[in-house]
Amino acid sequence: MSLGFPFKPDRRGALALLAGALSGIVAGPAGAADVWPAKTVRLIVPFAAGGPADAAARILADLFAPQLGQPVVVENRPGAGSAIGVVAAAQSRDGHTLLIASNSMVINPSLNSSIGYDVARDFDAVGMVAAQPLMLVVPTDSDIKSFSDLITRYKGKADALTAGNSGIGTLAHLTSEIFMAETGVPLTPVPYRGESTLLPDLMSGRVSLGFLNLPSVAPLVKEGKLRGLGVSSQQPVPELPDVPTFRALNYPSLEVQGWSMLVAPKGSIPAEGLARLEDLLAKTLKIEAVQNRLAALSQTPVVQSRQATADFLRAEESRYGTIIKTRNIKPQ
Repeated sequence: MSLGFPFKPDRRGALALLAGALSGIVAGPAGAADVWPAKTVRLIVPFAAGGPADAAARILADLFAPQLGQPVVVENRPGAGSAIGVVAAAQSRDGHTLLIASNSMVINPSLNSSIGYDVARDFDAVGMVAAQPLMLVVPTDSDIKSFSDLITRYKGKADALTAGNSGIGTLAHLTSEIFMAETGVPLTPVPYRGESTLLPDLMSGRVSLGFLNLPSVAPLVKEGKLRGLGVSSQQPVPELPDVPTFRALNYPSLEVQGWSMLVAPKGSIPAEGLARLEDLLAKTLKIEAVQNRLAALSQTPVVQSRQATADFLRAEESRYGTIIKTRNIKPQ
């Protein structure tokens, strides 16, 4: 399933409709010369172009620009599990740089103490953007027919099951570690270079199971090429209503979601600029056309205040840091 940017190259018509919707509910920029921003805004995406974070960033950039009165340019800075882009943002002091952050931003410092940034020290939260769940899947011909079947058959049985993931320290890997701690089912982690290389082995049964991003596996579950045992969202996935949530299965600790949020280098943007961004982001995410664009990528918009987002960021850093420490996880 392609996760490419949902707008086509000739997307001016669609953007005009979105901009029109936004302009109806968000006041345009004030005329005073000292109102932030005073020049082009750079929006760093610490991943390659074409993925869900990049798509969300480009939606925001296209709609923010006319409201801010300055261009908003997306800059992809992939590498080192997002650390290259995050460090670049943390070190920026031009007062006009933003970052689309993800789970990896709070995970990486616990894996590597010399990562080059500190989340609390180096970033101001602006607001959440979107979230997407993981789904626990097994091959279609697996003897594991349900989540409860998995627990009953394999609790305490070492070396019986392998769990594919897209790399040590990724959300998929850490979710499998939470699963082992909560259920007592041992898993042998098998890291791959991304989900695209993992999926063939998972479908063929060379790997027992995996916690994978919903956009990657939902079509395969619908086509009968994989079996879904549980999903980490708060509500069942509309296109797969028969796959229960982990909360419904009495494992709310597995309610793990991939998320994206908008942050700024600490102290680089004035308070009135942050407040303006917070308001603009919240109103943008309430536009139905934006929600539909994100839904096409299996992402759910999350409208959240700056303070709530900052609190969430601290909680996520603590959560994954604890997992990494207690499970003695080391980077590859």
